[in-house]
Amino acid sequence: MIKQRGSGILLHVTSLPSPYGIGDLGGEAYRFADFLAEAGQSFWEVLPLSPTLAIHRHSPYSSYSAFAGNPLLISPEFLCRDGLLTLTELEEAPCFSSDPVDYEQAAAFKERLFGLAFERFRSRGRVRSGRWTDFCEEQAFWLDDHALFAALKREFPYGTWQTWPPELRDRKPASLKKIRKKLALPIAREKFLQYLFFRQWLSLKEYCRRKRIHLIGDLPIYVAYDSADVWAHPELFKLSEEKKPLAVSGVPPDLFSRTGQLWGNPVYRWDILKETGYFWWMNRLRQGFQCCDFLRIDHFRGFISYWEVPAGEKTAVNGQWKKAPAEDFFRQLFKTFPCLPIIAEDLGATSADMREIMNRYEIPGMRPVLFAFDDSLPDNPCAPHNFPQNTIAYTGTHDLNTVRGWFSREATRQDKKRLFRYLGHGVTVSQVHWAVIRLAMMSVAQLVIFPLQDILGLDEKARMNLPGRLGGNWQWRFLPESLTPEIIQRLREMTELYGRL
Repeated sequence: MIKQRGSGILLHVTSLPSPYGIGDLGGEAYRFADFLAEAGQSFWEVLPLSPTLAIHRHSPYSSYSAFAGNPLLISPEFLCRDGLLTLTELEEAPCFSSDPVDYEQAAAFKERLFGLAFERFRSRGRVRSGRWTDFCEEQAFWLDDHALFAALKREFPYGTWQTWPPELRDRKPASLKKIRKKLALPIAREKFLQYLFFRQWLSLKEYCRRKRIHLIGDLPIYVAYDSADVWAHPELFKLSEEKKPLAVSGVPPDLFSRTGQLWGNPVYRWDILKETGYFWWMNRLRQGFQCCDFLRIDHFRGFISYWEVPAGEKTAVNGQWKKAPAEDFFRQLFKTFPCLPIIAEDLGATSADMREIMNRYEIPGMRPVLFAFDDSLPDNPCAPHNFPQNTIAYTGTHDLNTVRGWFSREATRQDKKRLFRYLGHGVTVSQVHWAVIRLAMMSVAQLVIFPLQDILGLDEKARMNLPGRLGGNWQWRFLPESLTPEIIQRLREMTELYGRL
């Protein structure tokens, strides 16, 4: 349960300003923390920090590692400060656009910089330094497999790990020993990138702590099939003897999709996880809590029951609900983490068994206010008058339109009429974002979170993600001059007025 009544902003690191094509963990991240503190905000929520891939259009929810950080978020500015790059090398950056994120060009530029930084790191003998060796030893439980996996993906760039030579696919000890020796340098380079990422991220976390800002991370419940996690722990997933998925994840047909959603991630062998004391999940959560103060669990329902679809199906229609050992799992979690700072992504739509677990362990859920204004308004769980105190209110999420975009493009005439009646007055398109922010702020919800796009009053062009859209997602960035003194003052005054300062 979140003890502190507060408010905060949802902004992924990639959305920060930067001269290098993508937001990173450099100076602008610290300046954003300063903005949060000045505006009276005590929470900063980010999306998953995992590595992203072009094949998945750089969705942070489709990664090849559940534990690793995204090297694209490493700050070249701070590498220069640390003596691993020169100012001249940074000045050779292409002329990047200030918005949107240019993943392809940013990745190419940073790849070259990382190569230079790694060579300097090695040539100066830092691979024998205490900080480096301590990091590699402390994170070995995931880092060794991740670094080898990443190096092997460069060695075999086509196909999934299932297509690798059988002795590597099946992780034969003698073959792994041999390939580790052969790929020693690229393996070390991958570990170096993770060392840089976590050093920069934990430095930012410490700065936020001093500013009394809590970090909320995001943890996808599933992992990608073509990942270090499935390759290293195939026994934890429903795979065939040939290491191919037997069943995959998704959600059933509903009002929004006649065929459901076929996500395609391998589903867990909960029986095996239970036998191991859920060691993989314990390690994953433990690392998450080291990086963030709270963790939002994406598709929380999967811990209670999950939609399992036979592998090879083209849609999610022919799936079936399967039970997870929720009682035992959460009992073990709370033994390991007595104060479990997690947030359930439920969007107000909780089943009875899910609600029972959340209530028993006082796990807060999410209530996006934009969901409130349909014809079920009086009883809608996302209407502010129906919020329980132990909840997180959002104007919207990364998957939803901005408030202004919803009002202009999606809300029906009746939706707007209900909104006006709820507010007690009409609002214009230029006013609607502050009106909805005020509704969330004045509610009993212990915590309220606003996407920065809503604070800035931006339209649908600033949307972070439109599910099902093939391109244009995860690219929005704001301009530093957007955070005006007027916005800081207005947000701080509202935060103070509703007892969230």
